[in-house]
This record gives sequence, C-alpha cells and structure tokens, in this order.
Amino acid sequence: MSGPFPGMDPWLENPRIWSGVHASLIIYMRDAMQPLLAPRYVAAIEERIYVSTAERILVPDLTVRRDAARSTSNSQTAIIEPDEAVNLEVVEDEIHEPYIEILDLNTKQQVVTVIELLSPSNKQKGPGRKLYLQKQREVIHSEANLVEIDLLRRGPHVLAVPEHEAQGLGVYDYLVCVSRAKQRSRRFSLYPRTVRDRLPRISIPLQPADREITLELQPLFDRTYDAASYANRIGYGKPCIPRLRADDEIWANEQIAQWQRSRQA
Repeated sequence: MSGPFPGMDPWLENPRIWSGVHASLIIYMRDAMQPLLAPRYVAAIEERIYVSTAERILVPDLTVRRDAARSTSNSQTAIIEPDEAVNLEVVEDEIHEPYIEILDLNTKQQVVTVIELLSPSNKQKGPGRKLYLQKQREVIHSEANLVEIDLLRRGPHVLAVPEHEAQGLGVYDYLVCVSRAKQRSRRFSLYPRTVRDRLPRISIPLQPADREITLELQPLFDRTYDAASYANRIGYGKPCIPRLRADDEIWANEQIAQWQRSRQA
C-alpha cells in the first residue's frame, strides 16, 4: 500500500531523501510515456553533471588545553601556544541530475519536449540553480516544449512562468508548468496543487500537428513510494523538513494516524 497522503508526501522533500525519489520518478515517467509515444517518438533520460561543494566543520573528539605560556627548565623564553582554530573541510560532490527529452525519430531525433523534475539544488543559490536556469533559457529559446514539475515547497520560484502570474492562482504548494514552443511567453498551462491534493494528470506536448499525451503523476509517485519501502523508512513522528503550515501539520498528523491504524488492522 502507498503512504498516508492522497498526493505528494511532504516528508519526501527532505534533501537527504529526495535524490532517490527523483531518480525513481524520472525512470517511471519515462516508462509510462514510452507506449504512448511509439512509434514516432521516444523518451530518453539525459543528465546534468556538476560539482557541488559543501562545508563541514570538524570538531575534535578530544581537546587538550595548555597554558598560554610556559617556561622550560633551561630557558626563561615563553612558548606561545596558538588559539584554538575551527577546522573547516570543503567537500566536493559530483551531482548527477537526470531529466527527460522526448525525441522525434522522424526528424533525426530532434528534441521536441524537455521534462524537468526539480531538485533542491535547482532552487538554492549555487551551481545547481545556475545550470538549471541556463538549461531553461536554452529550451525557451529553442523549438522544444518545456515541462517543469516542482514538488518541493522550499526555495524560490524558478519555473518559466512569472511568479506573480502563478501566485494569482491562489495558494499552492506544488506547481507544474507547461510551456509550449508555439505559445512561448504568451501562454502557460499550470497545475497548482496543495499538500492535500492528488497529484495532477498533466498534458505533454509533442510536435504541433500531433495530439498531446497525458502523464498521470500520482500512480508514478505511489509506485516510487512503495518500491523504495518509504513506509518503513520515514520517521513520521518527527516534523517534516521543511515544516508544514500549522493547519496543514494538524491535517497531516491526522492522515498519518489514520494510515497507521489501517496498517495495524
């Protein structure tokens, strides 16, 4: 069985967990679209690769304290000890961010649609966001369609649709934005959802003359949740990261309690 929530599980937004969710969802989205795209199109998984740095403060297990000055038996010269330093280690990690390209086999594998599932690094200052926005600009200035799926509440708005336009839709936690090449900067198809909503069925555009396909996100998310056994790995007794709004947190705890009782029945 799947998790406690009808849609997105906010506990999976934790950056320590999200990379696994992201990788599985990309694969399941590719697999779900493939039969709908054949024989003309194919969905291919591509990757952005970059190096990200993180700082780690090293705290010694044992601190030996010495007097600031001491004398030797043979000399009155004071030996000055240095002040205690904070040791900082800069760790470099190679980040792999998969995304999907839909290729047209009738036009020498032309990229007709790019599908992005956002990661925390895409929404925080650093190389991840820089490269994401660079890729976004490249797609927007090409003949390809762009589908952006943001299932992360934390971080600034980075989708192609202007933020003030999206906020006119009302309160939402998650947002999917579809930008069609032939309607660039004039029209966006948006799918706003809150933590209480089921994830949407979204339209995936292809070449203008071809009918768009429908991608159902919720069953793919449920499959991801079940396959990775998140029900047995997540500590629902602790608040999720980032924290929910107060009213949503009450609602979430009720959902969790009901779900746990059903599992024990």
